[in-house]
Amino acid sequence: MVVASPVYVETGAKRAFACSLAWPGLSRSGKTEQAALDALRSYVPRYAPLAARAGADFGLTADQDWDVVERVPTRSGGADFGVPTAVLEADWAPVTTEVAVRTASLLGASWQLFDEGVARSPQSLRKGPRGGGRDRDAIVAHVVGGEQMYANKLGVKLPVPAPGDAAIIAANREALLSWCRSGQAVATTRAGWPLRCAARRLIWHVLDHLWEIEDRRQ
Repeated sequence: MVVASPVYVETGAKRAFACSLAWPGLSRSGKTEQAALDALRSYVPRYAPLAARAGADFGLTADQDWDVVERVPTRSGGADFGVPTAVLEADWAPVTTEVAVRTASLLGASWQLFDEGVARSPQSLRKGPRGGGRDRDAIVAHVVGGEQMYANKLGVKLPVPAPGDAAIIAANREALLSWCRSGQAVATTRAGWPLRCAARRLIWHVLDHLWEIEDRRQ
């Protein structure tokens, strides 16, 4: 028997995002709620290596059922632009040490898989039907820049790394992991991101671009 896993759905005027509440970063979009839920199910096998790398007991299956526990309107049109933006009221609940450590493990594992995927991929990636799409190094720079920007939402100040500055990138990631593990990972204002929201956004961004690189290899 497949046990339904909790998700929330963020809806915009043109698209919807379905996001797992148990597995941060497992988030996919579609033109309708059902399409988003179907897309989320189809990505369960692609998320499984992340859970395994983090040493977490995954348990979701390719025929996974979902329990939609909350539906929220998109924030600033994010869902329509392909970005999950919701901060749920439940995200502000206290975080246990177990949750904090698990979250940090998943985030760290996402970076490991991303770096390995980048190393396996050529610099030039297949273009879209209209010739669009970043090449590998531009995607890496985008992901790194996003993490530095996201850190501001956590109250964590990070230096902006120069392209390819592995030492600064590693130090910035460790600062984010320390924030996750601290047990104090709560945004200072409602304009910021508490841990659960931050983990969904950070891990989703890393995975989304890892999967883009994998899908666009020449």
